[in-house]
Amino acid sequence: MDTGIYHVKSFPAGTAAESIDWTAVPAAEVSHYRWYEGYTPAVSAKLVFVADFGFVLHMECAESTPKADYHSYMDPVYTDSCMEFFADWTGDGRYINLEMNACGALLSCVGADRHARTPIRDICGSIFPVAAEVKAASWSVTALIPLSMLAAILGRPVKITAGYTFRANFYKCGDDTAIPHYGMWNPVGTEKPDFHRPEYFGTLIVD
Repeated sequence: MDTGIYHVKSFPAGTAAESIDWTAVPAAEVSHYRWYEGYTPAVSAKLVFVADFGFVLHMECAESTPKADYHSYMDPVYTDSCMEFFADWTGDGRYINLEMNACGALLSCVGADRHARTPIRDICGSIFPVAAEVKAASWSVTALIPLSMLAAILGRPVKITAGYTFRANFYKCGDDTAIPHYGMWNPVGTEKPDFHRPEYFGTLIVD
C-alpha cells in the first residue's frame, strides 16, 4: 500500500488565516483518479498549523464552472463538485470528515466508519468555518479547524507540537456532476469508490 507523507507548515501564535501566503506552503496534490475515466481536474491541498489556534486548510481546484447546488450544513455536497479532507487526529480510530462545495457548504461528522457517524454540530454546537471563492478558472475553499473544536468533538485535548503525526487524506469528487469523478492524494484501493477508508490515509507531520 502506498503511503504519502505531507509536512504541515507551522506558523507562530497570532497569525491570521487571511494573512497566510499560500504560495509559500507546500501542496499535497490530489492526482490519483480511480474508478471512472474522462475527468481529472487538478487539485492542490494545503494544511498549516497556527500555534495556540489550530489548523487552517486551503484547497483549490482547476474548474471554471463547479456544480454547487447545496448551501446548508450537512447537505449532500459530495453530489456537487466537492473537495474533502478526512483526518484521524488522535489515532483512536475516529476520523473527522470535512466535505465542501463552491458555496462553502460543509458536511462534517466524526466516527470510526462510514455508518457510525455523528454531525459535529450535535457535539460542540458549532461547525468549522468555511470560506469559498470562485474565480474564472478555479475555485477554492479555506476552512478553520480550531484546537478547541477538535477537543470538544474528540472528547479530549489535542496537543500539537513539532513532530506531531496523524493520519489523513485529501479528496476531490462529484457524484452527480456531468462527469462523475473521484480523486485522492493517497491512493484508495477499494473496488468501488469509497473515501471512508482510514486504512488508506496518508501520514501528516507537523513541522
